[in-house]
Amino acid sequence: MEIILVGISHKTAPVAVRERFAFSSEELPDALPRFGGAVAVLSTCNRTEVYLAVPHTVTAKSVIALLRELKGDVDAPDDAFYHSTGDEATRHLYRVAAGIESMVLGESEILGQVRAAFSAATAAGTHNAVLSRLFHGAIRSGRRARSQTHIGRHAVSISSTAVALARRTLGDLSNRSVLVVSAGEAGKLAARSLAQSGASKLLVTNRTASRARELAADLDGKAVPFKELEQAMADSDIVISSSAAPDFLISKNDVVGAMRGRNGRELLLIDIAVPRDVDPAVRELPGVHLYDIDDLQALIEQNMNARRREVANVERIVDEELVRFGEWLRARGVVPTVTALLASAEETRRTEVARTFKRLKDLTPQQQERVEAMTNALVKKLLHDPITRLRGADGERYVGAVRELFSLDDELPAEEKAQTDIPPGETGLEA
Repeated sequence: MEIILVGISHKTAPVAVRERFAFSSEELPDALPRFGGAVAVLSTCNRTEVYLAVPHTVTAKSVIALLRELKGDVDAPDDAFYHSTGDEATRHLYRVAAGIESMVLGESEILGQVRAAFSAATAAGTHNAVLSRLFHGAIRSGRRARSQTHIGRHAVSISSTAVALARRTLGDLSNRSVLVVSAGEAGKLAARSLAQSGASKLLVTNRTASRARELAADLDGKAVPFKELEQAMADSDIVISSSAAPDFLISKNDVVGAMRGRNGRELLLIDIAVPRDVDPAVRELPGVHLYDIDDLQALIEQNMNARRREVANVERIVDEELVRFGEWLRARGVVPTVTALLASAEETRRTEVARTFKRLKDLTPQQQERVEAMTNALVKKLLHDPITRLRGADGERYVGAVRELFSLDDELPAEEKAQTDIPPGETGLEA
């Protein structure tokens, strides 16, 4: 049994190529069984990766050929794909789940996507004990990375940075008001993030009234006429602007007028537009805080550097989980031999005890129980050292010798093979 990874990602192919190998959740139920074994497919906007726990006869070339077939013989260069096996494939999945293989270092969405990939395999019936344990460990790696390091605790997007700036400047965002001026996509995302972080009122304005109403409906806010911009700023605590206007939309005089109606309350302006929407001269006004796109990018880079410093800590977690998985995999490999050894010894013990009881017909039931107990204890003591060696870190190297010395059958009953599965309680993924 071998773990195989075949994938394509933002590191090896442009979006125009990798998007053609993406699988929707609706496609997976039909696609997964086509691989003919234990398989899970992790498909996101930045990667499509196939993880298999299958016999050694499966090759990366055959997996790539099937991917091409499933997606309509998509033309993609061979070097757009990468593949690995064993520990290397396991490490990659654990790093992916921990967020250190993502385009945005430390992003959190990938952990849910890894969980969804295994859930799809479970629903399709394309999983086995090894694949289950593999993904179980990956999710544990991702959770530990986020709870035991700071890999995901620094804002690295425009929207999350806007929220961080608002909290740093104004404190608690509960009951704060937000004014959105001519918002592009980045501005809308920032406004939504602020609303989700506690802002209670959302106003929207635009030089085109119909566009203001459209934006307000999209953001679940209230449209206000652009001619009332000064009053709208007076009524708001945070102003986000990201228009495509060639000149300033918000002048210093506009902000001066707004501050007269704020009774000393601070005003935060976040200007995401290029060219800028807010006259930089407003920085001179007391109680006014202005951040433009360069300020946000500088903070994002600062936070990204903080995340990069956490990678070594995440790698240590991945290493620990990789060792844990490797130990389980090795132990799983010796379980059939341990099972066969115990079964052989028990069969011999019972045969000899039965023969003894036939010769000693005068034994009382209590005496027979003592003989049973004594022979059980004797077998356990005799097998203790061989079984301990088999279950040790290098136990696999003793398997052949033990099977030969004790003349153990290669064929095991189905119920014994079942014991190689994951222990109870560890067959699924935690919610």
